[in-house]
Amino acid sequence: MSEHILFLTGKLAEKQLRNILEKMRPDFTYTVYQLGLKVAALMTADMIGRRLTDTFGADRILVPGRCRGDLEALSKIMGLPIERGPEELKDLPEYFGKAAQKPDLSRYSVKIFAEIVDAPNVSVEEVVKRACYYKKNGADVIDIGCLPSTDFPHLEEIIRTLKQEGFTVSIDSLDENDLLRGGKAGADYMLSLHESTLWIADEVAATPVLIPEKHEDLASLDRAIKVMQAKNHAFIVDPILDPLHFGFTQSIVRYHEVRKNHPDVEIMMGVGNITELTHADTAGMNALMLGICSELDINNILATEVSKHACRAIKEADLARRIMFASKEYDTLPKHIDPGLMALHEISPFPYSLEEIRELAGQIRDPSFRIQNSAEGLHIFNRDGMRSATDPFDLFPKLNIENDGGHAFYLGVELARAEIAWQLGKRYTQDQTLNWGCATDQAELTVDLHTFKPSGTTLQKK
Repeated sequence: MSEHILFLTGKLAEKQLRNILEKMRPDFTYTVYQLGLKVAALMTADMIGRRLTDTFGADRILVPGRCRGDLEALSKIMGLPIERGPEELKDLPEYFGKAAQKPDLSRYSVKIFAEIVDAPNVSVEEVVKRACYYKKNGADVIDIGCLPSTDFPHLEEIIRTLKQEGFTVSIDSLDENDLLRGGKAGADYMLSLHESTLWIADEVAATPVLIPEKHEDLASLDRAIKVMQAKNHAFIVDPILDPLHFGFTQSIVRYHEVRKNHPDVEIMMGVGNITELTHADTAGMNALMLGICSELDINNILATEVSKHACRAIKEADLARRIMFASKEYDTLPKHIDPGLMALHEISPFPYSLEEIRELAGQIRDPSFRIQNSAEGLHIFNRDGMRSATDPFDLFPKLNIENDGGHAFYLGVELARAEIAWQLGKRYTQDQTLNWGCATDQAELTVDLHTFKPSGTTLQKK
């Protein structure tokens, strides 16, 4: 017996909801009920409790995505599940498609080493602060980076303090003395040993990361691997990732060769040589590099946030590793799993066509402005008609708000957002900040525009 779903909506959206459901040809039966309000986005849990007297034999109720209030409590009162649907009606087909898959992003296989590259010049307190930030953004290991020919008197204190605070720690240096000191202080990993310095691994408990004796010398790396395997000593291998135009493609070939020759060894990739040394948005770079890691079963990366443009690199790598894990597990392309790495663009930026927006505008009978985008540009409308443009300054003379400073400020903010969204191909929703994915901490950007919003403006949601 198929599931029966009750869809609650408002007057302006009822016709479109029915049309979408009809075209979906769903495998469930449904009832559409108009709850007695014009704009569906203004629906609240309390309103549903007061106005809904018949559930029409539904197995569950689906309400607009922006419905406010405690739906869990209302579900208990009404005796059936009540869920929020997508914020845009046009996303209903995708919503029901996703509901069947529900990718699990709680799992991953790649361990992130987050390097503090200038640790000798940083106080213990600042190192702990950075470590907490990196861990919050997904780091599994805090890598203490030493500097050539630079004294590091508080190396041991940093490592011991981090260990006391519960961090997993690695020491990162090519200097034998730094590695010995770090290992004896309690570091869990050592970056990096090569064929001539393998003796250090016998002196401390830290797991070493092995690199070629000389750059590109995989034969020396193979010999180091055999020595460590003969001793039954844990280790990780790093063939070294090179920057673009300085051997990047050939270094990827080396990673492939090492994996082919050593199918069971743990491998590390220093993705910072790409994210730090390429002036392009790092979210896409992290997606690609973690995709390569997934294909080659590389389960450790070294990430950094030194360059200002790479200030979210660890957070992006964390999401990328989860997306790639889910993609590999479900044997699917890394699409429609999570949009967090799409900072500048959107899967479906313009859910409504110009014709559909015109149809909605023709139904408006009040003075409140609604703003929507289509592929053609920005559209603002109320009972007095619809105005369209690609530049908000072209709209201002037509809105008759010159003597209403609060109204002008509000519409200026919203139209600026709409313009940015239209230019980039992002989703715009009136009264909401633009979604920049994991490129920002969205909570920090949330502003209650209702503080400034005059009475002559309303939500555009249907």
